[in-house]
Amino acid sequence: MKPLKIKQAVILAGGAGTRLRPFTLKSPKPMIPVNGIPFLTHLIELIKETGIKDIVILTGYLGEKIEEYFGDGKRLGVKIKYSQTPFMQDDGRETMSGLRIFNAKPLLQDHFLLMYCDNYLPFKIKELTNIYQEKKAKVLVTVFSNIDNSTKNNILVSDNLVKKYDKSRTDSTLNGVDIGYMIVGKKVLNIPKSNFKFEDRIFIELIQKKKLAAYYTNQKYHSIGDLKRVKATAKFLRPKKVIFLDRDGVINKKAAKGEYTKSWEDFEFLPGVLKAIKLLTDSGFKIFVVTNQAGIARKMLTHRQLNKLHKQMISEIEKVGGKISKVYYCPHGWDENCFCRKPNPGMLLQASRDNFIDLSKALFIGDYMTDKMAGDSASCPTMLVTKNKSLLTIVEKLILKR
Repeated sequence: MKPLKIKQAVILAGGAGTRLRPFTLKSPKPMIPVNGIPFLTHLIELIKETGIKDIVILTGYLGEKIEEYFGDGKRLGVKIKYSQTPFMQDDGRETMSGLRIFNAKPLLQDHFLLMYCDNYLPFKIKELTNIYQEKKAKVLVTVFSNIDNSTKNNILVSDNLVKKYDKSRTDSTLNGVDIGYMIVGKKVLNIPKSNFKFEDRIFIELIQKKKLAAYYTNQKYHSIGDLKRVKATAKFLRPKKVIFLDRDGVINKKAAKGEYTKSWEDFEFLPGVLKAIKLLTDSGFKIFVVTNQAGIARKMLTHRQLNKLHKQMISEIEKVGGKISKVYYCPHGWDENCFCRKPNPGMLLQASRDNFIDLSKALFIGDYMTDKMAGDSASCPTMLVTKNKSLLTIVEKLILKR
């Protein structure tokens, strides 16, 4: 099967955004400033990063203000077209998403990326299209696992297929949240014209036919759904330079097989590490350590011993001008099936949530394939140190590039 290449993004941007008042009394929701520019600009830049430059914006409420600001998109290096549907229909009902998409049919390609105007999630378009094609789906939706219980679930995913969609969010078996970022086959719009919500009609029909696929992710999405979320999204989108470091084998010499570094007397910095961390610090990077420490589960050291060791490690790093922002460690054993132990991505995802880090723009440096697997699972670029490529070598090349 020839890989599908998505060349068009369609953004639903017609709602009134009542939870963003008073801003939305005079401006449409996606125009709310986030770090000095409209949130919609951030979405367009995100789309551009995937290689998509053909964008259709489906406007409604105060849509003319979006068109006035973005025009044909040339200023941002994209091509933008607009499909304007009145915010209210003649019968007094608000225009639903399905009708907006239906009205845009003449502008739509056979397969396109469909997004809500208020959710932000770094993503790899190839990962979405691969599942869409594998499942021979008619629509694919991106689903957040809601791992932090930050909202209520509305969808059930199993084996990359959507099994249930419940907008009441009351079904106890639900295991995720629909956040948009859909791959849509245009043929699903071969239906009579009506005012309908896309999810309510299309999702339900495709679930019954086993044609609604899902890309299931543990990466937390950000939103401008209300003013509190706007502030959190601004923190996430604020540019940062972030490095994650594994500990044993990257920062310090590994203990013998079956043993653990239990005290400062056992700890030995690897050559060039202190210089590398100082270089990163001087270059403005925030540095986090993520390390498996199964010795705790095996009762070969305690949390107290480990924290004391890390405190001393950080102190020695600070003496030469380096800085470690925080150490994340997994105390569980190999057979406990925890989400934090590498190769699982739990520590990286937790650090992302705690510190508003875009993992796709960070770098994780480890020394073992479990580190690479954790980085890949978290969509965080990862490099491994080797006998011929030390942490210092990697850092010097990284800083030289910048």
